[in-house]
Amino acid sequence: MLSRKGIIPEDYLLTRLAEDVLQPKFKAKAGKARFISKSGTCNVAHTNIREQGRFLQDVFTTLVDLKWLYTLIIFTMSFLCSWLLFGMIWWLVAFAHGDLDQRGDDFVPCVTDIHSFSSAFLFSIEVQVTIGFGARMITEECVSAIIILIMQNIVGLVINAIMLGCIFMKTAQANRRAETLIFSKHAVISVRNNKLCFMIRIGDLRKSMIISATVRMQVVKRTTSEEGEVVPLDQIDIHMDNPVGTNGVFLVSPLIISHVIDKDSPMYELSASDLQHNDLEVIVVLEGVVETTGITTQARTSYVAEEILWGQRFVPTVSEEDGMYAVDYSKFGNTVKVPTPCCSAKSLDHAGGIARYKLTEGVTLRASVRKQRSSTVVRRSRIER
Repeated sequence: MLSRKGIIPEDYLLTRLAEDVLQPKFKAKAGKARFISKSGTCNVAHTNIREQGRFLQDVFTTLVDLKWLYTLIIFTMSFLCSWLLFGMIWWLVAFAHGDLDQRGDDFVPCVTDIHSFSSAFLFSIEVQVTIGFGARMITEECVSAIIILIMQNIVGLVINAIMLGCIFMKTAQANRRAETLIFSKHAVISVRNNKLCFMIRIGDLRKSMIISATVRMQVVKRTTSEEGEVVPLDQIDIHMDNPVGTNGVFLVSPLIISHVIDKDSPMYELSASDLQHNDLEVIVVLEGVVETTGITTQARTSYVAEEILWGQRFVPTVSEEDGMYAVDYSKFGNTVKVPTPCCSAKSLDHAGGIARYKLTEGVTLRASVRKQRSSTVVRRSRIER
């Protein structure tokens, strides 16, 4: 990782996750399972799959999805089995033609210098990997030997193509690039541009850009339809506040992705007190094309209710130094408290909006200050008397 190479301090870097070390650590509720883990893996177990043969219909994808240990075992066994199989075939050809018996100088064998299964196995390896040590070679005596030679070359090329392609795809998988796409440890809810907003921060640690990067958000929660149907994992798309009008982002420096909590938002009736007892989970998906390889990559994370901080916002991480912009990743997950209404966005709309709410709060605050001042004056007058 980058931290091991000294590019980024160890204290400020986690795989796909940037965490403020000063932030309190929250633990999810014991009875609540995450749909997407913080690292981006799907927390879904597929059980009771009866049609296992469907995986064999797409052998290449199955091999790529396997763990490295199993892939290397299959890679080794595929070559060993093919060498042993054709070694047995070459031994049978030599046995049927009588090449294993001692004959005179006038005898022409199908394959020269094959006297046992070991020599037939060595000849099989030489044919398939085109080593050609020179001692053993095929002659024009047997047509069947020529056909077997052609078949083994074709089989060897197919095995090479599949196995090498599988190894290449595993080493060049797009999720490796996603390791340097990071998300903030916590999400925040605060006022932005006189609107209550849900915000997260994303960043890219590499200088090579993610082309056509897009961000999508979904709220996953348990819902019940009007007919009484219970949907345990209802996925609801939420709109993001982007001036361009699309979900595309230019991810050169860390960006704050904002979602305005309006009447179309699933968080519209959510207040600060309701958030502590809610089982919602916000999933964030970042997709884009890797500039160096042209492969589409995807990074994911999620935020449960315990990881959403109400009344806080992210601190700036970009500063201008010596004619260029510098990003301080030590502040990537840092937040500060800001004045934020504890009521829901729906209550704010009923109260006339955030501006009216601020005005009401100001009037209430002035009244309380006046009462305190008047009580203080009364106390002073009594003391003077």
